Formats: sequence, C-alpha cells, structure tokens
Amino acid sequence: MSDDGRKRRTPAPAPATGLAAPVNPARIAAYAGLAVLGALVGIAGTLVQAAWFPGGLLLALVGAAGLFLGGRLVFGTQLGALAPAAGWLISIFVLLGGRPEGDYVFGDELGLGLFLLGGMAVAVICATMSRVPRPGAGSVQSGK
Repeated sequence: MSDDGRKRRTPAPAPATGLAAPVNPARIAAYAGLAVLGALVGIAGTLVQAAWFPGGLLLALVGAAGLFLGGRLVFGTQLGALAPAAGWLISIFVLLGGRPEGDYVFGDELGLGLFLLGGMAVAVICATMSRVPRPGAGSVQSGK
C-alpha cells in the first residue's frame, strides 16, 4: 500500500525475445520450411546460372535475394534470412561434389565463383540489415 491507501501496480515484464524466448514448434517448422525452400532455390539457381550464363546468373541471384529478404521481412529476425541461406549453401556444396564419372553441375569456374560469392553476399546483406519499423509500433511523435 502506498501513502494514500492505493495499491501500486508493478509493470508486467517484457516478453522474452531471441534465444530467451520459449520454444515455439510452429516457428521452428517455419524455419525448417525456409531452409528446404532455400535448398530448392539453390538447386534451381545452379541449373539456371549454368544454362544461361550472364542472364541466368543474375536471375538466380535475384531469386535467392528475394527469398532471403522475404524471410527476413516476414519473421523480422536475422534467422529468417539465415535459415534459407543455410539451405541454399548446403545444396550448393552438395552439388559441388560432382559425380563419380567426373561430371559437374556448374559450367565454368567464373559462374561458380560469382554464384557462390554473390549468393553469400546477398545472404549477409539481408541478415544484417536493420529492422524495418512497423507502423503503429512507435508512432508517437514528440510535440513541438
């Protein structure tokens, strides 16, 4: 009780975020789905960039960037961009192994290097970009 006889209200604790947040199975499944989608985009990008070199490379990188940025914006976390990027990178490394006969999916070294470096750069850019402010979250303006 306070001086004037009223009970003091303690503010509610802020919800935990990041690694301190409780485990949410639906969110984990969504991140796993993003990783699978990233692997599919990586496989498709590998085939497209090898088939139509200059334009296919650009198309493959734009598709990967769209997925990474979409995951970042939908989930609002860095993991939203990193989950599809991990699937993308794993699928690329599996395809780099080639076949026992010596066949490779990648056509030439230039396309391979640009595809790997460009895709990783896009993933890092999407994961480290600042958060987009949500409308109404902090729209209180200071008075003049």
